[in-house]
Amino acid sequence: MTKVIDDIAPALTGALRNGMTIAVGGFGLCGIPTDLIRVVRDSGVNDLTIVSNNLGIDGKGLGILLENNQISRVLASYVGENALFMRQYIDGDLDVEFVPQGTLAERMRAGGSGIAGFYTKTGVGTLVAEGKQTADFDGETYVLERAIVADVALVHAHTADADGNLRYRLAARNFNPLVAMCGRVTFAEAEHIVEAGAIDPDAVHTPGVYVHHVSRSHSPTDIEQRTVRPRPIVEEA
Repeated sequence: MTKVIDDIAPALTGALRNGMTIAVGGFGLCGIPTDLIRVVRDSGVNDLTIVSNNLGIDGKGLGILLENNQISRVLASYVGENALFMRQYIDGDLDVEFVPQGTLAERMRAGGSGIAGFYTKTGVGTLVAEGKQTADFDGETYVLERAIVADVALVHAHTADADGNLRYRLAARNFNPLVAMCGRVTFAEAEHIVEAGAIDPDAVHTPGVYVHHVSRSHSPTDIEQRTVRPRPIVEEA
């Protein structure tokens, strides 16, 4: 059986409901599942808890869910370049839990690995540890962080095969493998779809066991900040 769906919108829409937790891959606009995010927006579900490194930028990525007033709570490590995200947080319209970036990654990995929680030194003695259980190990204080398990996970890959195995491209890998792990149901969009077994096993970044539905992505890649080197001046002989 293939996990590839020509039109993934009906399957994703059917899995959505108000008040659910959705984990989303990407870092800024790099490696974000643009098509899948648009399906969530068009579904109209609200009161969502979003787990993601940040919420894209105004008008792009997860920013379109903010603009549509579909998000009530966010677990993120960075407000980023999204002015609306910052304004809603400051105005108290958005419940934001800031999570250190490495802790956020490990909480999702733990959720996908069946680990209920873990102790880390990151955040000890700061607001991050407020209200959380601590313990001492070898004379050092650690804070207990709980795993993240999302109702639905959305990821973007460069290549997917019919079995749901995923491969990411360069920096676009970022949080995507961890997001794919922590979802009870994981939806993936990919720039290229190949037949089962066409991805070398050593090149698989996310095993298909974590992925339930795959579709081809159609949206062009947005660049958040275009940075180029000046052209060198070449003197004529």
